[in-house]
Amino acid sequence: MTLHGGGTDIAQARHRAAGFLARVQAEHGLPVSQRAMDVTQLVVSELVTNARKYAPGPALLDLRITGDTVEVVVWDSDPVLPIARAADAGRVGQHGLEIVMAVCQGFEAQREPVGKRITARIALLDDPGGAVAGRRPL
Repeated sequence: MTLHGGGTDIAQARHRAAGFLARVQAEHGLPVSQRAMDVTQLVVSELVTNARKYAPGPALLDLRITGDTVEVVVWDSDPVLPIARAADAGRVGQHGLEIVMAVCQGFEAQREPVGKRITARIALLDDPGGAVAGRRPL
């Protein structure tokens, strides 16, 4: 999905993510927990917000299934890699990357020939006891 910087990019990206996971379930029979659906939309929202806020020009959103995870990939034109800030209860805002890293099983930021690519990996299922599948490196 190409994001052109319009005021509806974030909502459209969240909607696209929910539709993608619904199709994964309906057309391919892969189970997707409600948590995975919610977390994927949250991660998409945070990453697209950052791309819109900090990078000039268009951004791209790619969603794909890899094994038992959904990968959320956002490319933007700014080559500066994001850095999660230290926890600070007094800070207002700028917690998006901290949130993404806390809810994902894998996270990677890499420079591209133009801009950067952020990849977040989210488990499709929780274990039978309700715990989130363990964090694995990308």
